[in-house]
Amino acid sequence: MATKFLRHKFFLRFAFVLLCLLLSTATVFVPVDRAVAGSHGGSHGTMTLAVHPFLSSREVIKRFRPLAQYIGGKLDRKVVVKVGKDYDEHIRFIGENRVDIAFLGPASFIMMLEKYGNKPLLARFEIKGKPFFQGKIIVRDQSPIHTLQDLENKRFAFGDPASTMSHIVPHYMLRQAGVKADRLQSHAFLGSHNNVAFAVLSGDYDAGAVKEAVFYKFAAKGLRALASTPKISEHLFVASGDLSPAVVKKLQTILSQLHKDKEGRAAMAAIKKSMTKMVPVKLADYDNLRVILKDMEGVGPSR
Repeated sequence: MATKFLRHKFFLRFAFVLLCLLLSTATVFVPVDRAVAGSHGGSHGTMTLAVHPFLSSREVIKRFRPLAQYIGGKLDRKVVVKVGKDYDEHIRFIGENRVDIAFLGPASFIMMLEKYGNKPLLARFEIKGKPFFQGKIIVRDQSPIHTLQDLENKRFAFGDPASTMSHIVPHYMLRQAGVKADRLQSHAFLGSHNNVAFAVLSGDYDAGAVKEAVFYKFAAKGLRALASTPKISEHLFVASGDLSPAVVKKLQTILSQLHKDKEGRAAMAAIKKSMTKMVPVKLADYDNLRVILKDMEGVGPSR
């Protein structure tokens, strides 16, 4: 009788423990509203800061992680850095609201606007007190090339097709100078600004297009600026259209006050040492780039 009772008691306990395990496991699979607990608008979910691959993924993450941690600390959220496999994926992800915050180059921003519509604007860079930047068309120091017209029948290196300063604006400048792509001996897209600089230095290409910072980085190694691009409004941050207005406002405030404390300044310096602060941004800041892109409509990389 005692044995039967103990066996019955054992089975009751076993059944109770099993029921608890099943219930606890089931909660993992309960569907949760994305806006409440996921990446958009919740108070504790993980947010994503997306960055285009202007450098290697490892280097991009290294540079932007301090900013992600700073923002996360201010919002009491975890913020992770995501690097797109290319510019097109990056534009698509922010356009489709698949990331929370995105860092964009000016041309990528205009392309995103044209295809997906406006997104909440957060802030743009101010570098050495200036919220705009320029690129350089470069040649080797001893090159006989001295004007844009001299590039006819020469080999030209671009960066990424969607890059403002390593393709779009320099391509526009070449066309304005009468040197369309079919009047070059050859041209290629090498992915990054650094790759372009290396290719010109090595003699693989006669000229190329890079952002100003890359030119100054390699100038002493034997590069010369053939021409400077027009001034273009700096890189910027935008937010997902799914984020609540309250979260967008917090992000705008966080970014605008980065320069006011030590941790914020360190986060800016990790991205770009010459950054002085982040400033407000509006659509009109990119009007001149819109004109350039409009002129380039229908002009493919090989035309």
